Amino acid sequence: MTGQSSHPVGTPASMRVLNQRAVLELLRRSGPATRPQVARGTGLSKPTVGQALLGLEQAGLVRPAGRTSAGPGRSAVVYEADPAAGYVLAVDIGRERIRLSLVDLGGAEVSRCDERNRCRSASALVRQVRELAERIVGAAGIRFDQVVAKVVGSPGVADRNSRALQLAPNLPGWGRKGLLDELESVLGPGLIVENDANLAALGERERGAARDARVFVLVTVGTGVGMGIVMDGHLFRGAHGAAGEIGYLPYGRFDEQAVLSGELAPPPRGLLEQATAAEPVVELAHELGLTQARNAKDVFTAAAAGEATAMRVVELIAARLAYGIASVTAVIDPELVVLGGGIGRNFELLIEPMERALRYLSPLLPTVVGGELGDDAVLAGAVAVGLRAAEETVFERHVHAG
Repeated sequence: MTGQSSHPVGTPASMRVLNQRAVLELLRRSGPATRPQVARGTGLSKPTVGQALLGLEQAGLVRPAGRTSAGPGRSAVVYEADPAAGYVLAVDIGRERIRLSLVDLGGAEVSRCDERNRCRSASALVRQVRELAERIVGAAGIRFDQVVAKVVGSPGVADRNSRALQLAPNLPGWGRKGLLDELESVLGPGLIVENDANLAALGERERGAARDARVFVLVTVGTGVGMGIVMDGHLFRGAHGAAGEIGYLPYGRFDEQAVLSGELAPPPRGLLEQATAAEPVVELAHELGLTQARNAKDVFTAAAAGEATAMRVVELIAARLAYGIASVTAVIDPELVVLGGGIGRNFELLIEPMERALRYLSPLLPTVVGGELGDDAVLAGAVAVGLRAAEETVFERHVHAG
């Protein structure tokens, strides 16, 4: 992103920039308005608003959206922020699927794709992301340089020193040094890489189950297990960006002496993740005799149909998830826990046994709800982050051009 304006504070140029920023911000947040309405909303004089609108229109940031009757006399021109002034690319990289959405600055989706992730190496995955990005940008009929912000949601934690994504065991090679640079080289400048659970939490806050929540967590359970933490509207990432990696919560009994003596190597995946994610669901089903289950979806489908063994599996997974939620609640005290991800989408099957287990595990009983956005949660969060970045980038480009 470009830096702040180089215009000295207090000069006519700097005042012009501040006025234009105020006018554009009002149109973006409040929608189309006439010049008198903008003047009332910003507190600026009508002549000042007129000059600001003229400059913004010449820069391609504002456009007339029609006329409206202002009572007796002449009609007034209605102005709106031009949604085509820039575009945001949102990317959701998962172990099973890769989803992309392209939106304009008004937040309207102009192109989308959803493809299976068949990549077995980081290099192949980077190439596929670039190919899919080019496909949806081309389908929208715009140039790639018109995409001013790109936001990638991925499992793991971005390591700014090694430029890698750590703690993403489900994506082969994703922890390789320099991976973030590879992504930026194929997607271009303006790239933001964020943990997928964090973005899902922002998505649910933006237009999902957590719209009115001040302090909440989103627990996502699918191929892996993760959590996004939102406090007073802001993500909480911790000292190293790893806040919310609850897949690594201790779970179950272990041989303390073997651990202390170094006889046991660290598990390849977190202990809670090994007990609650998609693969453990299938493993548990097979252990209990439901050998025909090929994946977690089969188990939950059978449970919804009333199959006894599948229902028992769901109860046990719910109790394990309750362990994680109780641990989180004791530390964070969220007003709301949103359950998302492929497993989390089965909220109606999970909630009753989960609440039973929670009542045993802790007197601190949070409100647990299912996510409303499903597969779109990560993309919704990525779009929200991207729009904020893109709006500033587009304006800064105009300022420096002026």
